[in-house]
Amino acid sequence: MLESLLLAGLVVAHGLVHIGFVSPRPPATAEGPRWPFEVGRSWLIRAVGGQPEVGRVLALAMVPLIVAAFALGAIAALGVAPALWAPSIAIGSIASLVLLIVFFDPWLVVGIGIDVVLLWATVVGSVPSSSRLA
Repeated sequence: MLESLLLAGLVVAHGLVHIGFVSPRPPATAEGPRWPFEVGRSWLIRAVGGQPEVGRVLALAMVPLIVAAFALGAIAALGVAPALWAPSIAIGSIASLVLLIVFFDPWLVVGIGIDVVLLWATVVGSVPSSSRLA
């Protein structure tokens, strides 16, 4: 059961971190790193000639989807509707990868790694089962 709780916690935390894309930026400090969740400086949107506002709209559309998908995946990891694990994690990870790549910042590499591992786990069939979780 502890493994399931840890997995659910990781999945929920990873989903909630994406809220940084739509939350107000904290004040900059001289010692602190720059804010990695900047939707106004997308290399991809700029490359196709899009305006910075497009990034904000994209983030506002994607973040709720990511948070909801990962929350559902966490619930599935706890043994409630385990059949939803693979689809919810796949949707959350793919949407997260899109967001993290469109607004790429070196600080976001960890999130990309988490998404890749979660997708790999769903592809190879490492799905939480209620018999294993009980």
